[in-house]
Amino acid sequence: MIAQFYQNIILKNPKAILIFLVIALFTFGYYSKDFKLDASSETLLIDGDPDLEYLKEITNRYGSKEFLILTYTPNEGMISDVSINNLLSLKYKIQSLNWVHSVITLLDIPLLNNSDAPLQERLENFKTLKDEDIDKERGFNEILSSPVFRNFVISEDGKTSGIIVNIKNKKPIENISNKTKEEIEAHKDLIKKQNHQNILEIRDVIKSYNNIGKINLGGIPMIADDMMTFIKSDIVVFGLGVLLFIIATLWFVFRKLIWIIVPISSCFFSVTIMTGLLGLLGWKVTVISSNFIALMLILTMAMNIHMSTRFLQIKEIYPNKKIVELISLTTNKMFWPILYTALTTIIAFLSLIFSEIKPIIDFGWMMTLGLITSFIITFTLLPSLINFMPKEKIFLKKQEESKITSFFAQISLNNHKTIFILTIVVIVLSLVGISKLEVENSFINYFSKKTEIYKGMKLIDEKLGGTTPLEVILKFPKKEIKETDDEDDFEDWGDDENENEEKYWFTKDKIDKISSVHNYLDGLPQVGKVLSFSSIIDVATMLNNNKPLGTLEMGVLYSKIPESIKTEIIDPYISIKDNEARINLRIIDSQENLRRNDLIKKINYDLKNELGLKESEFKLGGVLILFNNLLQSLFKSQILTLGLVMIGIFGMFVILFKNIKLSLIGVVPNFIAAFFILGIIGLLGIPLDMMTITIAAITIGIAVDNSIHYIYRFKEEFSVYKDYNKTLTLCHSTVGKAILNTSITIVFGFSILVLSKFIPTIYFGIFTGLAMLLAMVSVLTLLPSLILLIKPFNK
Repeated sequence: MIAQFYQNIILKNPKAILIFLVIALFTFGYYSKDFKLDASSETLLIDGDPDLEYLKEITNRYGSKEFLILTYTPNEGMISDVSINNLLSLKYKIQSLNWVHSVITLLDIPLLNNSDAPLQERLENFKTLKDEDIDKERGFNEILSSPVFRNFVISEDGKTSGIIVNIKNKKPIENISNKTKEEIEAHKDLIKKQNHQNILEIRDVIKSYNNIGKINLGGIPMIADDMMTFIKSDIVVFGLGVLLFIIATLWFVFRKLIWIIVPISSCFFSVTIMTGLLGLLGWKVTVISSNFIALMLILTMAMNIHMSTRFLQIKEIYPNKKIVELISLTTNKMFWPILYTALTTIIAFLSLIFSEIKPIIDFGWMMTLGLITSFIITFTLLPSLINFMPKEKIFLKKQEESKITSFFAQISLNNHKTIFILTIVVIVLSLVGISKLEVENSFINYFSKKTEIYKGMKLIDEKLGGTTPLEVILKFPKKEIKETDDEDDFEDWGDDENENEEKYWFTKDKIDKISSVHNYLDGLPQVGKVLSFSSIIDVATMLNNNKPLGTLEMGVLYSKIPESIKTEIIDPYISIKDNEARINLRIIDSQENLRRNDLIKKINYDLKNELGLKESEFKLGGVLILFNNLLQSLFKSQILTLGLVMIGIFGMFVILFKNIKLSLIGVVPNFIAAFFILGIIGLLGIPLDMMTITIAAITIGIAVDNSIHYIYRFKEEFSVYKDYNKTLTLCHSTVGKAILNTSITIVFGFSILVLSKFIPTIYFGIFTGLAMLLAMVSVLTLLPSLILLIKPFNK
């Protein structure tokens, strides 16, 4: 029924089909203008992570501005007149940009220990390093020894300082509940464009100050913008690289221009229609799916090489048949194997939708839709184009027998034992390597050392107290007894009855609890800078001639501190209204022995068991928790996706071949290749990430295509020859050559991904290409050896 429909509608109406496909090409080509990219931090998070909601709650409560950070290492000493003037000039230049809210530098830090004036006077009329009548050396040493600012705005060696560039709040979209999805997306796109323009502007400023020292740019807005640039670059580089390699491969295989044009046309139609479809559906490409065009080109090409090769082989066997008959015979023989190869690859990509990570889920759906598109185009465009070729042009130059496939055929026939011994060695090595797999990964190591992202993050990590934030929120019981204390030193400050409630919040129990947790966290080797109300107390103690302040004195001090200082250095760490305190710390992300999950477990355990806090009295939050959740979910994703792929593909083989023995023979070589790659990753100590986690499932899905084509052809030829050895030799010289050609195309196609600036994409390209190479060798050696051993076909 399907065959009859296909014959009558597609094969007998090539002109109508071509017109229809050209209309589809222009229609979807129009919608490709809506094809968009997304590099926001949300694309690197688990979908619906409750810890993300908690982080938003913390951010709203304690306040958080969007900011960029510059690291400034001057050529001369930090507080030399030249360096201070240069820093002031840089500050004012950045401040003049219309999107900048404020710029905080070393020169803006209040110096409260620069004179012997009364504390109140020093607080209300504080000086900074940029004031002319200041003792710069004394002021600089105060900042260097400050519990708040050391390792935060100035490195311990005093050679590098941080410049915080606070960005003006973006204009929120009005009446968001009444806006359509398109309007909200348009607003987000506008913000992305503004952000891109901002980054270009500040980079121009930095460039003009290159002669004053070493300046690096960092911060989430810069990372998001650079990631967008990486994605755009990757899509273009991968697409063009794969296309050029495919053209070279087609010329090598067919040596005729016509057999380059036809498959390339299929690739062009498939990719254009798919890009338009993504634009129409509003699906955005992320750094994870940036290689989807390259993958589509590779997989479409594989289908076309199998179809074209078989067509030319049939033409050689039946030289007098009409083109329509040859096409009909080719499609009849190739429809089911190519359909099943497409379905097995779709199963591999569909398995990704069971991941908890949104960009991986979207990548799975994208490639599923892409493969369906490629399959339809292969079985409509290719036969239609061949129909219009002059018959005398359709031939394949007589080629010598492939030495590579002949070599593999001889090994399969004569070296069974060697193949099986090597297979056992590979399985053992795979198991050892898999047992060493881990997901610990550093965000900084996702980027090449040449990139601005890496340079900036590395310097902040090493010199300015770490990069990955962790929040420890301490919750206090609602009712506490007010404590009395001596206020003599503060009587001259006056009082206000309305501030009593705030004053009496500062009890000894709360202060001790904050200090003990702060000191514990500060003692952990993986932790860089720790900031909390305890840091402020340390500063106040230093200002009070190293005499500890009483709790009520702290309350009075809090109520008397100028608002400008309070909002910057106190309010971010305590919430009297919510009866909470916040301890903010940053993890040194580039530490080689850093184990995030172990660190989080240790902190939770120690706060409860060593420091005696109840579970209800503290909670961990922040980017470290979100990133760790992502890493931990990768292991679950790996097991789940691999399990689903193996079950799904084995089921497909049973349906296709109706033979359990044959199905096992078909899947085993590919499963071994996929597991071996995981083993190699484990043995090399490369941690799994969002890209490498998908390698095994995708490898199995693509590699089994070779098994299907080989077994399908073996079954067909065996029914004629009734001899296993003869059939094996014949299959290696026919379908074996197609497998070799498509595999080389796929291997080198994936190798193009090494040109990415995103390290996980490079690993994905290298290891998937290597896995495909191993799978090809396995299909041309282990698979035929198993067929000869088990003899699954009836005699």
